[in-house]
Amino acid sequence: MQEALPENSLTLTGEVVKTPKQSTSPAGITHSQFSIDHKSIQNEAGMNRQAFVRIQVVATGELSHLTRELVAGCHVKVVGFINRHESRNGNPLLVLHAQQIQMIN
Repeated sequence: MQEALPENSLTLTGEVVKTPKQSTSPAGITHSQFSIDHKSIQNEAGMNRQAFVRIQVVATGELSHLTRELVAGCHVKVVGFINRHESRNGNPLLVLHAQQIQMIN
């Protein structure tokens, strides 16, 4: 019997902060990087709490081509998994690796 994989799934809606950056890896795989801002009011222990997060999104392969239509101010829904990356100065970052991207009007 095969073991179930641990869950790692995140769905987040937000506003694109700036136009995505496109790049190609040495292996020829296309990547697109952009950030989204999510703002909402969440209920926690019976109290309303403002939630705000800015997270970097990475889209790879075919999904990276879809991001060419994104510009700052677009609203999107991103479904994917989170992974740890390191910034240039060694600080840990959580990055959302997109598996689905949907534009929201």
